[in-house]
Amino acid sequence: MNVKKITAVLLVEKVEPCVKFWTERLGFEKTAEVPDGDQLAFAMLQKGGVEIMYQTYATVEKDNPHPDMLARKGPTFLFIEVDDLAATMAATAGAEVVMAERTTFYGSKEFGIKDPAGHFLTFAQFGG
Repeated sequence: MNVKKITAVLLVEKVEPCVKFWTERLGFEKTAEVPDGDQLAFAMLQKGGVEIMYQTYATVEKDNPHPDMLARKGPTFLFIEVDDLAATMAATAGAEVVMAERTTFYGSKEFGIKDPAGHFLTFAQFGG
């Protein structure tokens, strides 16, 4: 198993000001977005090999089957692309699973766990 990429997902009240900051001030390009009504729920920004994601607290709370205020208190959420999801699942066996394996609309297979410090790690494999 090789880790191919780690991307930070930063949780915010509003995504739009963050997109504006990264695109207008730092030259990043918005490479993906997910709307939620008349606002953005999520945005991915990239420049060269650097990527960062922003997602609203509200959509995290909608996705979580056991909503609570933990997301607002600061654990970090990392999205980690790997080349072999099955090997990653085996390597992390015993960790607290927070998201069962799923296939997403954006083309990945994913699962999520908590690391020993309580940070949320989503592992994803694209195209296979």
